[in-house]
Amino acid sequence: MNVKTEALVIRTVRYGDNRLIVDLLTSKEGRMSFMVNVPTSGKSRMKKQLFQPLTSLLVAYDHRMNVRLQHLRDVAICYPYTTIPFDPSKIALTLFLSEFLYYATRSEQGEAGLFNYLSTALRWLDVAKEKFANFHLVTTIHLAHYLGFYPNLHGYRQGCYFDLRSGCFTTVAPLHHDFLDVDDAARMLNIMRINFDNMRFFRFSHDERNRCLDIILLYYRIHLPEFPELRSLEVLRQVFD
Repeated sequence: MNVKTEALVIRTVRYGDNRLIVDLLTSKEGRMSFMVNVPTSGKSRMKKQLFQPLTSLLVAYDHRMNVRLQHLRDVAICYPYTTIPFDPSKIALTLFLSEFLYYATRSEQGEAGLFNYLSTALRWLDVAKEKFANFHLVTTIHLAHYLGFYPNLHGYRQGCYFDLRSGCFTTVAPLHHDFLDVDDAARMLNIMRINFDNMRFFRFSHDERNRCLDIILLYYRIHLPEFPELRSLEVLRQVFD
């Protein structure tokens, strides 16, 4: 079956001298993996520069059932970023987000809403000129909505705890250990209130922003048990003051 679809590059791994294994999040069929031949000839359309993290592509391939690694027939840039590839802060954000998405979306099968959300977020980042330090907090916490475990905002009162398993605020500490104390529960509420429109009004210190990210990652590990420590995390922690 011939398929043409928009896609975002999630991860690229070199395989031999002139081949790549590329994980894409596609708008039509969710997560897919491809074996890509990258000839040394400069005339080839399959240039390795096209497969940088979170590049927005338009791809064509013959979908073969029960084949783990599909083969691309054609590839082109769908949305050319104008600032992300040249801004060190935005590069750090996209490197982190691509690693995050590699583990968070492994089981996604053709959720168009998720793809559209991420595409819109990345285009927002590309045109943002300032005050985008909370981009990764907004993107990751709201992604949970599309993955099926978005936290419940209702029921918060000052002094509440946050049950990480149920995703709800509670006035009594749960009997298990997977919950946030009063201070971190208030942080969780703040995180969930941030969106791309109001992001600039939320000013966190370097330490506060890192703590918010730790809470989000903990929440994901509760709901996605195979979610590991991220190698790009330490680099990201140093980016924004």
